[in-house]
Amino acid sequence: MPDPATAPGPQRVRLPRLRADGPVPKDGRTESAAGPDATGWSAEEAALLTAVDELYGDACLSEQTWHALRQRYSETQMMDLVFTIGAYAMLAMALNSFGVRLDAGLKGFSRG
Repeated sequence: MPDPATAPGPQRVRLPRLRADGPVPKDGRTESAAGPDATGWSAEEAALLTAVDELYGDACLSEQTWHALRQRYSETQMMDLVFTIGAYAMLAMALNSFGVRLDAGLKGFSRG
């Protein structure tokens, strides 16, 4: 059985790839590890991170987070957000349970 404290989650596997061509800048910003209250996030980015935290912790978006995100996203996009976050949580469970290791050269996050 792999040690859950050291097993990789998909966010740890994918973050370096996202930095190369996605929404996380190449300058190495690490605010996502600090959460939505870290300095440097826009209100929209903080709301997205809050959505991840709420869905992971409570399995439900708060009305405040739903309202904040609905200012920018359609109902269909909100549904996609919930399903995407859920799919990554399920993938993390599988990867951690199966003991899948990080790709060579990728560095994981420490658990806080």
